[in-house]
Amino acid sequence: MNNINPKKSSFTEDEIDIRKLLHILWDGKIFIAALTSVFSITAVIYSLSLPNVYQSNGLLSPVDESSSSQALGNIGGLASLAGIDISSGSGGNVAKALEKARTFSFFKDNILPNIFLPDLVAMNSWDEENNTIIYNEKIFNQKTQTWSRLPSDQKSHKWFLDIINLKKNNNGLVTVSVKHRSPYIAQAWTELVVEQLNNFYRNKDKLEAELAIDFLNTQMLQTRHTEIKQVIAQLIQQRMQQLTLIQANEFYVFSYLDPPLVEEQKIEPNRKSISILGAVLGVLLGILIILIQHYLGYRKLK
Repeated sequence: MNNINPKKSSFTEDEIDIRKLLHILWDGKIFIAALTSVFSITAVIYSLSLPNVYQSNGLLSPVDESSSSQALGNIGGLASLAGIDISSGSGGNVAKALEKARTFSFFKDNILPNIFLPDLVAMNSWDEENNTIIYNEKIFNQKTQTWSRLPSDQKSHKWFLDIINLKKNNNGLVTVSVKHRSPYIAQAWTELVVEQLNNFYRNKDKLEAELAIDFLNTQMLQTRHTEIKQVIAQLIQQRMQQLTLIQANEFYVFSYLDPPLVEEQKIEPNRKSISILGAVLGVLLGILIILIQHYLGYRKLK
């Protein structure tokens, strides 16, 4: 009676199957190589057809608001006793600004009036040598400066959200970046976002301070109590100081640690990765087709 080791038998069968599999693939090597070449060439052609995309980055530091907040807080208790709220509206501007930059209202009121809309929605390519932009004539006619179909503000906003990115880093700094086929536009629009955020909150806090001063002046005329008049006078003085700070600071919410540049190196596309991916897909598809043909009997390879 012959004793057969089950483990040895299983190993032998697996070894035979692997050898058989390699033999099948070796017989189909020409087909696999041909298909890989086709996929590789296609991937290279496709990658070369993709336009370069550049990204401009700005590193921002939130403006220190502690001094102005502390100045208003020195008499906050007296103001509360007088029934007057002097809480500064600028304390949370940094967190709000990161969300505000993505809103439709900010795009419509602050970005859209300051950009050339075809650069956002109708750009076809960028001529690096002449630094000129070529537009898609199906959307915008560059010669006549007319639209074939004018995109809505909401659709334009969605395009804008695809190219802008703002994030707060772990160290408290903020990075703002814009991607565009023209590195000059990428840099200009990155600066525009920062400028408009500063302007938006500067104007907002300026208006609130001016309204507060008008309100305090009205209260001053209506009260007869000397103590309350003294408190109101101090509040008016503080608000005047706040107005001075608002108008004097060029960078109200964010200041630059590293301003955006006209980048020379593209960020997209990664043509090397696309080409490698095409070759890998060609190999895998070739192997799959050879195995299917063999085991289903559609084609006998020798």
